[in-house]
Amino acid sequence: MTVEPRSETDPAGDARSDYDYVTDDVARPGLVADLRDRVDGEVRFDEYTKQLYATDASAYEVTPVGVVFPTSTDDVAAVVSYCAERGIAVLPRGGGTSLAGQTVNEAVVLDFSRYMNGVVDVSPGDRTATAEAGVTLGNLDAELEPHGLKFAPDPSTADRSALGGAVGNNTTGAHSLKYGKTDAYVEELEVVLSDGTVTTFGEVTLAELRDRADPEGDLEARIHAEVARIVDEEREAVEEAYPGIKRNVSGYNLDVLLEEAEEGAVNLARLLVGSEGTLAVVTEATVSLEPIPETKALGLLTYHSLLEAMEDVGAILEHDPAAVEVLDGVLLDLARDLEEFTDVVGVLPDETDTFLLVEFYADDDAERRERVEALLDDRVGDVAFDGLEAYDPAEQKDFWKMRKASTPILLSRTGDEKHIAFIEDLAVPPEHLPEYVADFQRIFEEHDTFGSFYAHAGPGCMHVRPLVNTKTAEGVETMVSISDAATDLAVEYGGSVSGEHGDGRARTQWNRKLYGEHLWNVFRDLKTAFDPDWLLNPGTVCGDVDMSENLRFGPEYEFDAGLDPALEWDNENGFQGMVELCHGCGGCRGDQRTTGGVMCPTYRASKEEITSTRGRANMLRQAMSGDLPEGEQFDVEFMHEVLDLCVGCKGCARDCPSEVDMAKLKVEVEHEHHERNGVPLRTRLFGHIGTLSAVGSALAPASNWASKLPGARLLLEKTVGIARERSLPTFHRESLADWFDARGGSKVSPEEAERRVLLFPDTYTNYSDPATGRSAVRVLEAAGVRVDVPDGVNDSGRPAYSKGLVDVARGHAEANVAALAPKVRDGWDVVVVEPSDAVMFQSDYLDLLSGEDARTLADASYGVCEYFDAFRLDGNVAFDAPDERLTYHGHCHQKAKKKDHHAVGVLRRAGYRVDPLDSGCCGMAGTFGYEAEHYSMSRAIGRILFDQIDGSDGEGVVAPGASCRTQIGDEYGGKPPHPVERLERALA
Repeated sequence: MTVEPRSETDPAGDARSDYDYVTDDVARPGLVADLRDRVDGEVRFDEYTKQLYATDASAYEVTPVGVVFPTSTDDVAAVVSYCAERGIAVLPRGGGTSLAGQTVNEAVVLDFSRYMNGVVDVSPGDRTATAEAGVTLGNLDAELEPHGLKFAPDPSTADRSALGGAVGNNTTGAHSLKYGKTDAYVEELEVVLSDGTVTTFGEVTLAELRDRADPEGDLEARIHAEVARIVDEEREAVEEAYPGIKRNVSGYNLDVLLEEAEEGAVNLARLLVGSEGTLAVVTEATVSLEPIPETKALGLLTYHSLLEAMEDVGAILEHDPAAVEVLDGVLLDLARDLEEFTDVVGVLPDETDTFLLVEFYADDDAERRERVEALLDDRVGDVAFDGLEAYDPAEQKDFWKMRKASTPILLSRTGDEKHIAFIEDLAVPPEHLPEYVADFQRIFEEHDTFGSFYAHAGPGCMHVRPLVNTKTAEGVETMVSISDAATDLAVEYGGSVSGEHGDGRARTQWNRKLYGEHLWNVFRDLKTAFDPDWLLNPGTVCGDVDMSENLRFGPEYEFDAGLDPALEWDNENGFQGMVELCHGCGGCRGDQRTTGGVMCPTYRASKEEITSTRGRANMLRQAMSGDLPEGEQFDVEFMHEVLDLCVGCKGCARDCPSEVDMAKLKVEVEHEHHERNGVPLRTRLFGHIGTLSAVGSALAPASNWASKLPGARLLLEKTVGIARERSLPTFHRESLADWFDARGGSKVSPEEAERRVLLFPDTYTNYSDPATGRSAVRVLEAAGVRVDVPDGVNDSGRPAYSKGLVDVARGHAEANVAALAPKVRDGWDVVVVEPSDAVMFQSDYLDLLSGEDARTLADASYGVCEYFDAFRLDGNVAFDAPDERLTYHGHCHQKAKKKDHHAVGVLRRAGYRVDPLDSGCCGMAGTFGYEAEHYSMSRAIGRILFDQIDGSDGEGVVAPGASCRTQIGDEYGGKPPHPVERLERALA
């Protein structure tokens, strides 16, 4: 692939044109040009795109032929018919959240998530909706919510899982006890058949089915003929072989087909549900809907052991719950060690080893209380030794959050051994759970490993992920052996090899054991009727894929970072461990409307896989493991295409289930890039912004006039690459430090002081916004705090660090630690007005420096509102805030450290009404939004925030981040205040 790199001064046109792909197809000359001639959508066969789509959320990796982003069913038909003529495989794909590997293949990938993602029609009266295959379940439900309706299947990945994927996988979720699987809700499917024919499948009578059947006819006629044959000839075989459980998504839906046939009709659309794109390509689905429950409640039962909990499931089911979820001792012990769950775990009795979370739906408060109380009265004291009730939505959310954190906790390992998904959703009848789990534990013991048991106890679909190292041949053998034994176990207890996540590459080979040789061949005959040349997602469901092949981390895997890490990496396997940490769940692809949170702002603005944390992490790993040319990760092209639009918001360090820290990875790689290729002028200028600001302040007001001269902005853009549209910082002749010295220091004497604070003069506050610093001083002093502005400190190093200038940032860190740590040991705390600088002290210094002094400073550093809240200093202040409702936008670095809530608490106690936005990065991200080539992306990210601000009922916005205030000010005219300024205003 060849890409013309943009210079730092080349402005982009809009958020979606920041990438210009120039594609070459060496293997199939003319393929790209032919497809581009035939479709309106995008055709990308470049090496980067292929690597991006080589993985999903599974343990597998297969490089595709290329990727097409269709805009319509006509595009899909054109691609499928063209590929059919030339014998090229085709693979439909949505969010790429498959855990079994069914969305990776050596095929032309059709990504529906980019353009074919709309809701076509909602009919509340009929309780149906029609939507394109690429719409996420979260966005579909958001469209349905005003009508009091929802699409019932609710996988944990609903915010990024596509409707087409739900159909392909026969998706379900935690509430399958009440709602079942996707096949119960599919009414009609628009599909493209393997020869490019567009048709619609829905309900037909058996008479119509037989009338349309013709073994010698066209493709549709042959399909009808094979379906009719199965209905007429295979009932006994299906009834004998299919497990009698609701949670079975393995193989094809022949049991559903024959069950419907008893009523004289079949729905061919439901036959396609769970077929994983092997029978036809779904482009549009009409689904039936369910009413949103009026109210909910939780009962939580505690047990001394996992097996005791399993013995109790059957009795609990008699209470007709909507969900019964389990969390075992392995995960509970891990949760106890996590600060995020300390309070939640703390309410459990000390001897709790396992708990069952039982949820009830109800029509009103009285009913929900009655149902929970009946459960506890019945079960507590029998097998369960205690029980809790949760009626408050926030309390219920906490318990669900802890249960849903099971997978992230398991997936946070950075070593070579990982909890891999390959048998995680075997399902058995719930009455067999005690024996099944005991036997499963013996399998673990025989293979000298362990795993946790969690998730859907109610329907018998326990999630189990053994700890295995597939980088060794022995580890792969262990994986296959465990899978073989577990399959035998599932068959023995009348269960299925997949109760939720499908066959894919992980479980296809076990369908022969589950169903027997005869039905295995029936599956293959059905596949052949739909897809005579086996070009649709070949190999899965009834194909020849081997679970031990195409592993992302296989015995042949090698890793070469190509650098000596310049940062501290305090995790197993260090830098390599972090590069390999992403497991592909796609959490970074969530939509702001349905997901909230910080991650991932550039993906939310562009919808490009390469701008997601998953995309960047995969590309780094692939570059360092030989899938791309040696040293590719340090080339200008790679930096431009893969890492350039990472804004360093740190949202992934908080919101990614595995806590992949892409911001830190970018700094490490960018540092090596500078070492190899030199440092551009603008990068040097921005990295030394502290020095430039000091000069600007010394020359003020002349320095401010210069930027307002005619043509000055255009000149800056042409020479340095600073966007002409941006308002530039102004400088004050009297800095915060100057003002503080002039006033004679603190107004609180040592004898009066309850606490002592060093107010760090961060660059922006000191030179460009000293008024906010003065507000901080006054508010702190009003609370009885003695304040000093320290001498002998540099800027925090944040600007240099964010540009990959690690050595410069480390120099600043060393100077500041040397100046501040001794004073901290003498009893002073360090407070910072600018959030990103505060987090630099609290977190990033520990990546730059080792030793006790850096930790001492980190532990004693606070943002100004965080400090007020942590020590409840507002209790010393007589606040009298005006009657005003504020819209609060927190800084992404504070959110990443879970510290953004402090300002909200203090403002509220001061008397303000506050609407805190669940917002992500503002899009400025330090200097990112000033850079001409990033201006369009910065504004596109900002528009997500602006929509949230416009939807708030606040009378004014407050934001602690200087960058955020610039972005908001450029949009609305006039910068909003820092929260501490509003606190000063509220001083009585």
